[in-house]
Amino acid sequence: MAKSDKRRCNDGSTKRRTSKTRKNKRRASAYTLNRSNYVECPNCHEPKLPHRVCPNCGEYKGEARIDVE
Repeated sequence: MAKSDKRRCNDGSTKRRTSKTRKNKRRASAYTLNRSNYVECPNCHEPKLPHRVCPNCGEYKGEARIDVE
């Protein structure tokens, strides 16, 4: 085998057939749902998104930011 023939074997071509299961697992990973992280509001103890004003009491970092009816 010449040196140029050896280099041809190391390209990005597939060495084995990708099974249906492996292919489908790879494709399915793009469609997984992301679980949203909720934290407890230190003021009213309701769940809220982190680093945001609490929609229940309107506080953020111990200060009233919005008026909640």
